Amino acid sequence: MLPRSKVTFAVGLVALLMGVDRLAAQSVTLEELVGNIDSSVLTNLDLSLLPSFTGLDEQQLRTLCRELQRRLQGEYVLDLAPLREMANALLPVLDKQEDLKPYAAWLRTRLDYLAVADELRVKIPPPSPDLKIAVPSQANPSAEAERQVWREHLKIGELSGQPDLTAGARLYSERLKTVFREEGVPTELVWLAEVESGFDPRARSPMGAAGLFQLMPDTAEIMGLTLSPRDERFDPLKSARSSAQYLKYLYGKFGDWRLTMAAYNAGEGTVRRLLEKHRAHTYDAIAVDLPAETQLYVPKIEAVILRRTGVFLSDLRPPRNG
Repeated sequence: MLPRSKVTFAVGLVALLMGVDRLAAQSVTLEELVGNIDSSVLTNLDLSLLPSFTGLDEQQLRTLCRELQRRLQGEYVLDLAPLREMANALLPVLDKQEDLKPYAAWLRTRLDYLAVADELRVKIPPPSPDLKIAVPSQANPSAEAERQVWREHLKIGELSGQPDLTAGARLYSERLKTVFREEGVPTELVWLAEVESGFDPRARSPMGAAGLFQLMPDTAEIMGLTLSPRDERFDPLKSARSSAQYLKYLYGKFGDWRLTMAAYNAGEGTVRRLLEKHRAHTYDAIAVDLPAETQLYVPKIEAVILRRTGVFLSDLRPPRNG
């Protein structure tokens, strides 16, 4: 039988992952809930018991990471804010297990998504009851509002040079620029690796993306990488070349760097469907309907590139043909 503290934590964690409304709709036992940690949203988790993450086995931790990624693919950016403390507590637990360090590398680069979601939640007040026009309680922030918060979050304008470069960035960034240059893609885009993996080539997402540029298996194979017997996504230079080629392909489809980045994250089909639905041609016109992670991802890339190079994403030249 589980100790009371473990049961309390398990119930809280299940509430976090499934949500009270979903728990009520499903007939499951406590043993099933504890053993199959699965699904989403922060409700009644006792944060004082967060160290109990150390009592979860590797499979449960993997499941929790998958659920976090699933939540990032949700509709509403502000819904991510309550996950911030839990994710911060989870990271050191993942870091302590060798087999889970690739997940830790993935999660580390996404902690600031949750921080920015929290900052947006504070900046955007709830609808006033005095308003005569109903405002959706879960409306997403505008693309421009998110760009502004990311610039503030990364303290752009207050820092100079190359602040806070990781060991991976110092090791790889110049070598990756050579690859991007050879492929005719703006070298500023190597900083995509900071957003995707923190320049950690071991990074792996719970859904299967891997390497510095977090290429999914199908994309990697289409771009010429092999996955077996050795997964070439973990080779920094080969991964960079495939990523540059993929960015070039996506830009050829959309003719715009913001839309290209949205497609890199959410998929070409998702972006195309939204453009057609809204009869639109710009990122800002579809941003609020993209997955929550993509809404945070695109302005983060813009802010990171501006911080590292002093160049706006929208000012980058198109890829060079040939």
